[in-house]
Amino acid sequence: MAKILIVSHYTPSLINFRGELIRSLVNRGHEIIASGPEEGFERELGALGARFVPIPLERAGINPLKDLITFKEIFNLVASLKPEVVFSYAIKPVIYASIAAGLKKVPRIYSLITGLGYLFGDSNVAQRLLLKSVLPLYRLALKYNSVVFFQNKDDFSLFKTLGLLSPHTTGIVVDGSGVDLERFYFVPPVVNPPSFLLVARLIKDKGIPEYVEAARIVKKKYPEAVFRLLGPFDSNPHAISQNTVTRWVEEGVIEYLGETKDVRPFIASSSVFVLPSMYREGVPRSVLEAMAMGRPVITTDVPGCRETVIPGVNGFLIPPGDITALSKAMEFFILNPEKISLMGIESRKIAEARFDVHKVNKVMIEAMGL
Repeated sequence: MAKILIVSHYTPSLINFRGELIRSLVNRGHEIIASGPEEGFERELGALGARFVPIPLERAGINPLKDLITFKEIFNLVASLKPEVVFSYAIKPVIYASIAAGLKKVPRIYSLITGLGYLFGDSNVAQRLLLKSVLPLYRLALKYNSVVFFQNKDDFSLFKTLGLLSPHTTGIVVDGSGVDLERFYFVPPVVNPPSFLLVARLIKDKGIPEYVEAARIVKKKYPEAVFRLLGPFDSNPHAISQNTVTRWVEEGVIEYLGETKDVRPFIASSSVFVLPSMYREGVPRSVLEAMAMGRPVITTDVPGCRETVIPGVNGFLIPPGDITALSKAMEFFILNPEKISLMGIESRKIAEARFDVHKVNKVMIEAMGL
């Protein structure tokens, strides 16, 4: 059996997004060492059968010195552990762990592209310059990979167009991170009063300001409608401040629910799930969880998000940044409350057919030969 090092950008994601994958690999007899920047999750990872090793890493930082330190620590970790397999996901871990593993001649190197974020979207001059520096690093890193997994076909197509995949590297598209259909079980939606829920890190790129503005429009006509926001504050440069959220709450336009380790009660008490994301997602896990619990979805027609909705069947796709389209989609459910349950049932069907976490993990494990 293999010693496998999993490198993440955010330690809680090892539990929330990769927990079932880790458990499956452990059950197959593999030794798992999981690494990430945040400490304090050793017990949860231990329950999955994995050992935790912290690494210094700033998810959104662009300080070259700090990134050099990150690379050195990952390189030293690979050198000391001598794993047979290195698996990484998110931009910095994929780049630094793949290069480190390649230099140390790790036999099997795999990466998962979990979305491309704002960096590959409509960007300013600084972002374009940053992208120019990232592309050669991606190209170098991925040449060491046997298989690179993508969570949507748009990202796979873009990487091929940009020549980021070497001829010997196999690209495979999987259906996001998947969702545990037993844990996120179907619950009939609350229809009266109509309530909308957005779950995300509190950053502008998730479309939170657009959600609030659309809520203002809708509440003028339908004051009984409820708009809720759930998620943690973030250190991202595009983060939304606590003062801003407080102003929204005091204005009466939204309810802020704080952050939680279990989103299920909040999805259960909602009518419709909303994620007006402005950037390239992988396949947003929050949407999959809402679909599994039987909620119709309003999200944007951008890579990753568009994978989750069949327009008019289980929700609506709107242009990113289009507040009018967002408010009209919300109004549709207020005027047609019977569609909430009908479209929610379709969401559950799609989740069962495409996004079962066990099906997704089976594809990945087989492709990695584990």
